[in-house]
Amino acid sequence: METLKHECGVAMVRLLKPLSYYEKKYGTWMYGLNKLYLLMEKQHNRGQEGAGLACVKMQAAPGEEFIFRERGLGGTAIQKIFADVQEKFRDFSEEQLHDADFAARFVPFAGEIYMGHLRYSTTGKSGLSYVHPFLRRNNWRAKNLCLCANFNMTNVQEIFNEIAVKGQHPRMVSDTYILLEQLGHRLDRESERCFVEAQKLGLTDCDVTRYIEDQINLANVLKLSAPVWDGGYVVCGITGSGETFTLRDPWGIRPAFWYKDDEVMVIASERPVIQTTFDVEAHAVHELLPGQGLFMNKRGGMRMEQILQPKKFAACSFERVYFSRGSDVDIYRERKELGRKLVHPVLRAVNSEIDNTVLAYIPNTAESSYYGLLQGFDEYLNRQKIEEISKLGPDFSREDLARILSRHIRGEKVAWKDIKMRTFIAEGNSRNDLAAHVYDITYGSIRPGVDNLVVIDDSIVRGTTLRESIIRILDRLHPKRIVVVSSSPQVRYPDYYGIDMANMDEFIAFRAAIALHKDRGTESLLADIYRRCKAQVGRPKEEIVNYVREVYEPFTSEEISAKMAEMLRPEGVTTEIHIVFQSLEGLHEACPNSPGDWYFSGHYPTPGGNMRVNQAFVDYFEKVNRSN
Repeated sequence: METLKHECGVAMVRLLKPLSYYEKKYGTWMYGLNKLYLLMEKQHNRGQEGAGLACVKMQAAPGEEFIFRERGLGGTAIQKIFADVQEKFRDFSEEQLHDADFAARFVPFAGEIYMGHLRYSTTGKSGLSYVHPFLRRNNWRAKNLCLCANFNMTNVQEIFNEIAVKGQHPRMVSDTYILLEQLGHRLDRESERCFVEAQKLGLTDCDVTRYIEDQINLANVLKLSAPVWDGGYVVCGITGSGETFTLRDPWGIRPAFWYKDDEVMVIASERPVIQTTFDVEAHAVHELLPGQGLFMNKRGGMRMEQILQPKKFAACSFERVYFSRGSDVDIYRERKELGRKLVHPVLRAVNSEIDNTVLAYIPNTAESSYYGLLQGFDEYLNRQKIEEISKLGPDFSREDLARILSRHIRGEKVAWKDIKMRTFIAEGNSRNDLAAHVYDITYGSIRPGVDNLVVIDDSIVRGTTLRESIIRILDRLHPKRIVVVSSSPQVRYPDYYGIDMANMDEFIAFRAAIALHKDRGTESLLADIYRRCKAQVGRPKEEIVNYVREVYEPFTSEEISAKMAEMLRPEGVTTEIHIVFQSLEGLHEACPNSPGDWYFSGHYPTPGGNMRVNQAFVDYFEKVNRSN
């Protein structure tokens, strides 16, 4: 219903054979480049503000370029950057382009390592200079570093301070740029360590270079850099000499998957993307573990190493509810289970009027949970039928049996995603009028004044689309009551690990809780929470307590939901409206392997999360009081 932006997605392809092998087997040395394109397109959902790719050519001679990069902005950035790459092939003949050995030396983007990135900004910073991959150049191949990441750090200033105190002078306070400089510094030191060893062995000239490239250990670079990082991340890197690494955060917040055979090693943010691109089964694709690094040297040797000790596991549950592709076998099953678990709350909302209830969903990401809700209602109705039949006794009539068996759950395609909102309409009333037509409805799909209309969505975050579009347009069907169902719990807190939810007053649940405080005259509690949060500002992040959770403690989830329904009622709509949310317990039962729930519960997995939510409430309270 309300599009949430995910920080980004990553993809890496490392070819393990000479380019001539792929030319002979697949008819083109562009096998790796083509696979990267597929990996990126199939993760298009993870970033539509920009995209970039990088390539390392390991066969280049001195004087020849060995790192290539393309970046683009906008929703068509993937197509643009690959079209730009193809444009660079126009200067070569067909014969040269099919000569893999020639291409390995002279054709741009004809390399053994490819890395791609899709970007959504959660920081408000945009422009080509913020699009990954980031590149740090050097005349020594081993000191060149290309970096991309799916991440958001909560403590960028702390990382900045750590490298600045060592004498570096970063030119901007951007999380990716700061990481590039931090890792680049450590890569320099690791290269110099190998240089000293080579000298002790009596090596000179190019033998020293070869020794450095053979002995450089990227695990050392990460072990000296990553301990200060606080956030959710998957960081991927390539050196100019052909070393690659991928590191997942120790809480397992952000996802990463890998696959390897004798031809290729692959990294991606989602499992089914690798399955589809390489036509492999789910069991062949492995998940990178929390704090684990995956390394491959320039000879194609792969190894795993624990870089950071795993912390309390907090894999992002929103990945399961919303962000990741629903074609994953586990995610599809979990989304259906989220819907199935909502049967009894929905029954309460419709007063158990099954025969006068129509189930529907908000396109398109809620479809899986809709099927689960249908399944759950079928199971419930079947139990009712069994009880009714058992009460008939031995002398039941065919008419009685037919009446019982004819009862069924009614599911309809009620809502249709009709158009894409165009933000160039800036005037408020015009914008709201256009928003009301983002969805269309199937007229005649329910009985006016008789049927309850239940529509399920994956989440309700800000409530804007619900108020300005969904409820108003559903009301045109004149249902007896409208029940809007969220397959996830109430989103109450900002996210600081890669989703664009950063301000307290963005959330309809938070605004409803504030309204309840005003209704009950308990604003003094909010002032007390503010004073305690304010007193913590400037303390080390490890000492900060999340007092913001106390905003919600006086109220039940049902009270907050009822207030939300009141606040989201469009002007002129008189139909009875209910809002039903998944419970935290239901979420964890449906998604047992992704326990990270901080946006619902306020239990942030890292100290930086507590620090940021504390500051967010201080900012909110001070802004409100300034305006008053």
